[in-house]
Amino acid sequence: MDINRRSVLAGLAGVAGAVALPTTAYAGTIEPNRRYPQPWPELEPYGLADTRPDLWPRDDNSFVLPLEPRPRDEELGRVWMRDTYVNCFVVDGRPLYVATGTTRVPGRPAAGPWNDGIFVWTAPSLRGPWRLADTNGIRPGQEKGKVWSPEFAGENSPGRTVVAPWQEYWYDDQFGKRGNVWAPEVHYFRGTWYIVACMGDHSRKVGSFLLISEGGVEGPYQLAQGNYEKPFGDSFVGGPGFILPGAYHHIDGSMYTEGDDAWLVLHNDLYARFRDDMEDIVPTTALPRFQQAPYTPEPYLEGAYVFKHGGKYYLMHAAWDRASTNSDGSTRNAYDPPGPGRVQYQYDLIMAVSDQFEGPYSRRWTAGVGAGHNNVFADASGHLWATFFRNPNFGYWADPSRVADTAVPGVVRMEWTGPQSNRLYVRRQAGS
Repeated sequence: MDINRRSVLAGLAGVAGAVALPTTAYAGTIEPNRRYPQPWPELEPYGLADTRPDLWPRDDNSFVLPLEPRPRDEELGRVWMRDTYVNCFVVDGRPLYVATGTTRVPGRPAAGPWNDGIFVWTAPSLRGPWRLADTNGIRPGQEKGKVWSPEFAGENSPGRTVVAPWQEYWYDDQFGKRGNVWAPEVHYFRGTWYIVACMGDHSRKVGSFLLISEGGVEGPYQLAQGNYEKPFGDSFVGGPGFILPGAYHHIDGSMYTEGDDAWLVLHNDLYARFRDDMEDIVPTTALPRFQQAPYTPEPYLEGAYVFKHGGKYYLMHAAWDRASTNSDGSTRNAYDPPGPGRVQYQYDLIMAVSDQFEGPYSRRWTAGVGAGHNNVFADASGHLWATFFRNPNFGYWADPSRVADTAVPGVVRMEWTGPQSNRLYVRRQAGS
């Protein structure tokens, strides 16, 4: 059954009855703790998706960041963004918020087969004002806020690589101009700014790389030495059929830091430690894997990210909730692989928790409906937030009546259920 967008976002009464909820039984009961919100029992069987409206970003728990528009944003009236990333860092004793994500070039409906790089915004508070990073002193002729692009290949010089040959634009008869970058993250570690990003499916080589700033958050950035020839990790068979053989590496790279140590997190269960100089990952015969509790069968996951809170490690993924019909005619919502009768519904945030970075991680739960491919961060007051963007490609948000409200730089408040249950959810409505 279709749900009116305004009803969902406003969390109005009666929406719960319109949502197709999974037919399920709950595993056990959990005693409430008055100090913390109550966690919900796990859905059974394992792998079902929780579609309750409480787990949606709504007007009462979320908002779209008022990012400073670029000239390209005038027609839409806001910034078009996928894979939204936001974080808060303390720089010179003050909080500095940063935002970035996958963007598109003027006149194109999406971020492929080519786009023009990475933009960064900064703000003194989460509510703003959000300003494009001041790159005018570095590149006066470029659009403000653009910190890296395949266009910058001309800045390479002996001993300094900004754009590797495999990251440059190229052309073929099928797509014409090709080469796109997606899912960037900005990190501030040991007094240096870093960007982890991925060259997308239309690039010469597809995979994750690291940029290191020679100045502030605005750059200028140069490429880590370990990415001069290729993305991180080994190549393998994957991706769409138009990707050249041997070109596909591990995508959606993320960074996790703790103390003086840093790790690269790759989709969907791989990680690697960075070298102390951050110019490459520590070489191993094979990249280690997170110890997870996979679904049966395990679907394709994206956007792996690790966040630590309350002494626990949270491993996040983006997973498609696919709707199908049970034998009794009821609706099944689950993180199933593609198959006959299974329709993409929502691009969800799923989580698991562990005492250790590498795992073993608990069974996963739905932490946010339609909030997949994101990150979680703490603001300057210690409140937890997650990002979201509303996937415009498939499912609920691809409906023509809703697609105008997709690809947004959104943030939603999160809630923690305390040190006994250690669950993180999108902030639910009181009394849920």
